[in-house]
Amino acid sequence: MTTADINIPVRKVATALPSKLRLGSLTALVIGSMVGSGVFSLPQNMAAGAGPLAILIGWAITAAGMLALVFVYQSLATRKPELDAGPYAYAKAGFGPFIGFNSAWGYWISAWVGNVSYAVIVFSALSYFFPAFGDGNTWQAVLGASILLWLIHVLVLAGIRQAAVINLIVTVAKIAPIVLFVGVVTVAFKLQVWSLDFTGLGNSSLGSITAQVKSTMLVTLWVFIGIEGASVYSGRAERRKDIATATVLGFFTCLALYALVSLLSLGILSQPELAALKNPSMAGVLEAVVGPWGAIMINIALVVSVVGAFLSWTLLAAEIPHVAAKDGTMPKFFGRESARGVPSISLLITNLLVQAFLMITLFAQSTYQALFYIASAAILVPYIFSGAYAAKLALTGESYAVGEQRTGPLFAGLLATAYGLWLVYAAGPAYLFMCAILYAPGILFYVWARRETNQRVFHPVEAGLAVALVAAGVAAAYLIWNGSISPL
Repeated sequence: MTTADINIPVRKVATALPSKLRLGSLTALVIGSMVGSGVFSLPQNMAAGAGPLAILIGWAITAAGMLALVFVYQSLATRKPELDAGPYAYAKAGFGPFIGFNSAWGYWISAWVGNVSYAVIVFSALSYFFPAFGDGNTWQAVLGASILLWLIHVLVLAGIRQAAVINLIVTVAKIAPIVLFVGVVTVAFKLQVWSLDFTGLGNSSLGSITAQVKSTMLVTLWVFIGIEGASVYSGRAERRKDIATATVLGFFTCLALYALVSLLSLGILSQPELAALKNPSMAGVLEAVVGPWGAIMINIALVVSVVGAFLSWTLLAAEIPHVAAKDGTMPKFFGRESARGVPSISLLITNLLVQAFLMITLFAQSTYQALFYIASAAILVPYIFSGAYAAKLALTGESYAVGEQRTGPLFAGLLATAYGLWLVYAAGPAYLFMCAILYAPGILFYVWARRETNQRVFHPVEAGLAVALVAAGVAAAYLIWNGSISPL
């Protein structure tokens, strides 16, 4: 399967697949679609705002919310197979073209801002060997990231879409060190360190348990982005029922790995020590146990993993507006392709935005964590409306047979929607304001796309939403300009 074959973009490396996939292969593919750069920085990212108790609660909430989202996408893929253009298609079908557009726009924002975070974390890891790269936001790091970005741009334009050897190297590079890390840290785990300040209330800067739990939410969301893409393999499954089993097995495998990485690290270094680590923080934790070779291994593994994923995700990020342009959701120019079938205009615009944000990281000293917070917050719109659409179908009975059980899908849809709304609350005003600034310009492209297809631009409710979005974007820009908030 090439990246062009994937209609639901996911943060993973494309791979050549056999014609039929059994349960084991499907489960491995689901795991590979979710495990990215985030796990390598989990110890610091989680400990930065929470103690062990809050982290445990955070993973429990995430397990319930993301599992509900898993069931939502499984249900929608089965009940609405004609809606194969990604999560935004569900929002568009259920709540109209303006909501659908904003879901596509938000998914795209999440994709390219996520690519910026990839670039930052790569050079933050390389700073272990070349200190001038700092936290990935020095001028040397930005220069290196810019060169990497446009080198990948050229490779994609040349038609580089998949490489089984690269995929194998990347998969081993990101999975093997995580398993080794968990094994080593389990042996070295010290209960007295882990329980030193179990509630985190001994550190006044962390705040209440609720505040600590909120601080973990966008981190846990980030490491599961891509879970919506598991159903793209359904056509290659030897048995279709294996898709659901593989998705659940893959989800709980990743959940176990992620939770173990973050929680076991608190038994090696205390919460303040973990919070002070530079990313990728797994390197610092392993170094504390086995010495410098542990940090060297983790940093090299991250660089190989993320550079490989960067190549794949660059094309996948460009695919989002490209596919949306094909059905009139985005302006037609996003749909233009090169002679090699590459979405060249979409690719160029996407990478110009990545380049612009790389420059912002230089002047704002933006960190990897700040960037993935924005990417996580931006993807909430398509996630929330996917859950709401599943709930709507269950309530109305659309796509259900007479007498068919609807309680389970209704519960999953409502829970996924509630989880998304909780994440909006947990994100806090700074990142929501930043997303408002990024969402507001999209209205111009929505108007452009609607006029191209000679359709009514806004219905009354949509017009009100558009005005509110522009007002939020202007207010956010003003607050950032005068220094009242600083999400980066």
